[in-house]
Amino acid sequence: MLVFPRALSRGCRCVEVDCWDGANGEPIVYHGHTFTSRILFKDVVTAVGNYAFKVSEYPVILSMENHCSVEQQRVMARHLNQILGNKLLKSTLDGKAAVGLPSPEDLKGKILLKAKKLGGLEESFSGTADDSQTGEVTDDDEAEMDEDNVRQSVRHRGKKKSKQRLSKELSDCVVYCKSVHFSNFKHSHIHSKFYEVASFTESKARRHLRDTGAEFVHHNCRQLTRVYPSGFRTDSSNFNPQEMWNAGCQIVALNFQTAGEGMDLNDGMFRQNGGCGYVLKPGFMRDAEKTFDPETPQKQDGYQPVALTIQVISGQQLPKVNIKEDSIVDPLVRVEIYGVPLDQNRQETRYIDNNGFNPVWYDTLRFTVHAPELAMVRFVVEDYDKTSKNDFVGQYTLPLRCMQQGYRHIHLLSKDGTSIPPSSLFVHIRIAEIE
Repeated sequence: MLVFPRALSRGCRCVEVDCWDGANGEPIVYHGHTFTSRILFKDVVTAVGNYAFKVSEYPVILSMENHCSVEQQRVMARHLNQILGNKLLKSTLDGKAAVGLPSPEDLKGKILLKAKKLGGLEESFSGTADDSQTGEVTDDDEAEMDEDNVRQSVRHRGKKKSKQRLSKELSDCVVYCKSVHFSNFKHSHIHSKFYEVASFTESKARRHLRDTGAEFVHHNCRQLTRVYPSGFRTDSSNFNPQEMWNAGCQIVALNFQTAGEGMDLNDGMFRQNGGCGYVLKPGFMRDAEKTFDPETPQKQDGYQPVALTIQVISGQQLPKVNIKEDSIVDPLVRVEIYGVPLDQNRQETRYIDNNGFNPVWYDTLRFTVHAPELAMVRFVVEDYDKTSKNDFVGQYTLPLRCMQQGYRHIHLLSKDGTSIPPSSLFVHIRIAEIE
């Protein structure tokens, strides 16, 4: 149950709930077909309502995977309305037919439900909405079938798509985030509405990135896109979210409980803009008139690469990684660049023998960055071991565009993203445009 308060307290703005029929008419939440613990849906909604705006007043999206009967869907709708009250967005902001998504600024303090919906927003205002209490929607996964769902696709092959009954009460709770199945970019460009959200597994998103990157970016100029981890990640590991940000995907789902590179990048990305949980995409990813393909950033209009030079000077009071009293680290610093494929790079300093208190390197690392607007820089300190894998000491990750030039102290964070004062690095940074 603590997973929801912890994620929201860390700045998460979209939480996912997998809903199933429970005993005594009460829906439950758990990851389907696994041994995860079962939680009452109403308890999850209460936790989201209590913690949604503790660290940011900007909107939270409650992304729902609905496997419930119509009867329990009505119970879910009742809980959403009664527990969240005015926090739940129940209609367009001005009560009129909308033509585009509102700014997060206009949605402060609101919780938006992302789920399947009967009909569209237009029907609610045109008087053509069906007054029946239930309706049917296609009962397939929101994402396209791919290798992550091999057994499921075999099971469905040669069969007509089944239908799921959806209660009007739950459908009416969905406003700006209607979950839809994605066919292809051409179909989406012609038929999709601004309030429709398609979901992709990480492998399907990668394939679109590789084969039709520019179309994917254009799609994300018009629509919200959610990317979620492969079903094969039974260990709750995370993929690299940078790949998806390169295409402008807005909602990149991660397992917040799993520390490591993925969460470091996520924390670094959303540390900017006051930690509000929302970051404005670069202009060339918001303008449908412009073309950007992450695979070929040098073809972008206004292409301007930069040279990043980092001199790693020294470290201060680096923590021990071994609890033995006489343990001393042999530190090295690795600088990693995450961004478009052409910018992926890493370089490291030499290691310093037996000195975690005040190691001195004066090593200079140089990088060429072709899409600086998208690049993330991760500083990693490790304890060198010549006979086995190096041990993690600390890290700090931030967008290249947020880096200040000159002499800087970098205050290190632990594996789970918490600070470890007074551990730091002392560096000199220079960023110059390449003619």
